[in-house]
Amino acid sequence: MKTHARAVVVGGGAVGTSIAYHLAKAGWTDTVLLERDELTSGSTWHAAGLLPLFNMSYAVSHIHDHSVKLYKALEAETGLNAGFSVVGNLRMAQTKERMDEYMLYASTAETMGIPFEWLSPAEIKERWPLVRTEDLLGAVYHPTDGYINPADVTQALAKGARQRGVEIVRKAQVDAFRREGGEWIVSGRIMGEKGGNLIATEEQFEIRCEVVVTATGNHAQRTAAMVGCYIPAIPVEHQYIVTEPDQALVDWRKAGNPEHPVLRDADAKWYVREERGGWILGPYERNAPARFIHGVPDSFRADLFQLDLERIEEEYASMLHRVPSTENCGLKDDFNGPICYTPDGNPLVGPAPGVENFYFAEGFSFGITAAGGTGHYLAQVITEGEAEIDMWSLDPRRYGRWVNREYAARKNEEAYEHVFILHHPDEERPAVRPLRTAPSYDRMKAQGAQFGQVNGWERPNYFAPAGFDDHGARSFRRGGWWQYAEAEAKAVREGVGLFDATAFTKHMVKGPGATAFLDWLTCNRLPKVGRINLTYGLTDAGTVRTEFTIVRLAEDEYYVVTAGAAQLYDSDYMVKMAEAKRGELGWIEVQDVTTQWGVFAVAGPKSRELLRPLLVDADPASALSNRRFPWLSMRRIDLGAVPVLGIRVAYTGELGWELHHPIEMQNHLFDRLMEAGEGVGLKLCGARAQNWLRQEKSYRAFGSDLGRDATPLESGLDRFVDMTKAFKGKAAMEATGIRAKCVTVLIDGPADADPWGREALLADDGKGGLRKVGRLTSGGWSVAMGRQIGIGYVEPGFAAEGQKLRLRMFRELYDAEVVPESPYDPGNAKIRIDG
Repeated sequence: MKTHARAVVVGGGAVGTSIAYHLAKAGWTDTVLLERDELTSGSTWHAAGLLPLFNMSYAVSHIHDHSVKLYKALEAETGLNAGFSVVGNLRMAQTKERMDEYMLYASTAETMGIPFEWLSPAEIKERWPLVRTEDLLGAVYHPTDGYINPADVTQALAKGARQRGVEIVRKAQVDAFRREGGEWIVSGRIMGEKGGNLIATEEQFEIRCEVVVTATGNHAQRTAAMVGCYIPAIPVEHQYIVTEPDQALVDWRKAGNPEHPVLRDADAKWYVREERGGWILGPYERNAPARFIHGVPDSFRADLFQLDLERIEEEYASMLHRVPSTENCGLKDDFNGPICYTPDGNPLVGPAPGVENFYFAEGFSFGITAAGGTGHYLAQVITEGEAEIDMWSLDPRRYGRWVNREYAARKNEEAYEHVFILHHPDEERPAVRPLRTAPSYDRMKAQGAQFGQVNGWERPNYFAPAGFDDHGARSFRRGGWWQYAEAEAKAVREGVGLFDATAFTKHMVKGPGATAFLDWLTCNRLPKVGRINLTYGLTDAGTVRTEFTIVRLAEDEYYVVTAGAAQLYDSDYMVKMAEAKRGELGWIEVQDVTTQWGVFAVAGPKSRELLRPLLVDADPASALSNRRFPWLSMRRIDLGAVPVLGIRVAYTGELGWELHHPIEMQNHLFDRLMEAGEGVGLKLCGARAQNWLRQEKSYRAFGSDLGRDATPLESGLDRFVDMTKAFKGKAAMEATGIRAKCVTVLIDGPADADPWGREALLADDGKGGLRKVGRLTSGGWSVAMGRQIGIGYVEPGFAAEGQKLRLRMFRELYDAEVVPESPYDPGNAKIRIDG
């Protein structure tokens, strides 16, 4: 075994071998893969091997698509057949809501060029007569995917890695990671076997390396703990059964008919595929328990749990209904094994928080499907500094340090149960909620707040009358909440609204090196003392990594506000960057103060009327004027007994202020604002109305419109980029050029629906047809324009104002037009209005 390597990958399942393969393919041939047992001995060996392309996530869809394409090419490269059966994937729908879901799924597929077909019940029956269709409304069919043999694809990836110079060591148990001299030292023991159990031998090993990547599956919590991290990757039981041969199926195939596609009856919560003349049934039932909450026992190897047939009785009966011939089949085999999950069902792929050059690839509930693409894109992150797609939605740091085992176990059980439950874009899952609440939570709930959660924080989505059913209000079209969000948006445009923005991430950055540090880290010029600026931190590839609102409190003291969902993501980044620059710039202190400050945002033409009665000021009549409190400035003010850091800015494009206050005083401030609001018609507002309003101003949202796949110049943020100074990522940004442009579009869409931000943008192809020229990243309703609105990216040649485009919603095409930036109040007169 080598004692030095450039990279060490820990874990020899499909994901780990793919990472080693892709690192070597990228030129990092000096890579070692360590596996504690045998390759595939974790969850890989008992995985069903399905390769579903459909996914609501743009990033995950890219990963799955890359996997499917890679697996089809592995045999030509390695000589090993990966066992890929390209039989297609048929997603059946029993309800209109399910068909609406598939149409939204198809929007993501269309943006990526993934082929799909729509089938009627009659067309399904014609192709696959064994399937009962009289209670179906239709299906969507992916002809290019299917299933694969997990062991075969893992061995093919391993062979491809070896051919490129990777050393793969089996029976190597990793016991510790430590940093020494800027390197990682990976240490452990060579394992033996006695009585069917793995046992440690006397032989130990150490490998020095630059980078460590872990893909340890069910052992993820133990692995992360070795470097002082906790990640919410906990397995959940997944069981599937294999039937004896089905004579009707055997006869069907003997007659020369093709293999059935993978059948998915999402309304019945199962998948079914052929297996040697019989069938595999894989249910996603309720009450599947989390396992190994405190770690995997040393004795657990390629083991299984006892089958619980009672738990899947309903799904089994549904299979008998959908494929009636299965009623004559006995059970041949059964599997009940651990499959790792995370609270949102997406894997954890990216840098480990708090440590350098250490990466996680953990928490894969669809590990075979994701393995190939994960290896490809994570290798780009490691070897090039960034992937070509935005990996934010998979970043391990999207979960903060507040997450613990109880939270992860309950949310992972929920994620498993929700695999086939309708995935409304406005869904809010209930497990372990409320957990993180601002002090005003109960007051807002009493006022009708319907909460969503961001980074665990409860945040009002909208406000509704008593007795309103938020769950029943969800839809793929305009849900029952829509009318309340519209009223809130109108209130902000015409009067005044109040938003709870406590979930914002907040940091204090100060010290002798703070100014030079932030000037280097961000692309805009820094504000003067008492002023604020919007700016961006860039990746090494020159793309948008983080959006910062910087408030300059003193010469070397800054209050930095970023997205609420990105608390650990941004905190870990700033701390690491500050540590790297201290030797050059001097002391830089970065302190996360998120939980110390609450935030209310007030916005609308009557904002001054709301705040003036509360001001403790010698001249309250002028205290909020443009002269004393100009736009994009900060002042410390007193609102009654509450000291407030007032920031004159509004994400809605109206006159407004953010009121940052000591969080322990929040209820007092809320009560005073509500009292003052009685005279001016104050309306409590939620995130959905705010999302619509910011699109009317062409304000980009981090995580959707802004991400690590576009530069600030491509994102239309030129006015926030100071090209006269040096900043991190500048050269890469300039070298990238303009591959696409961010635009705002107005849409003449359907009467009962708005775009969700996943739709493809199409244009005339010059041949009498249409071609894809871009995609939406945000969508909604414009109360000011009375039309649907969206923000998205198009090819540069289609970004001119007035450009006519088409957009597909629910299988129908609608007209869209590129409009000028900030279609509402383009001159910002309402934001700057004096009074």
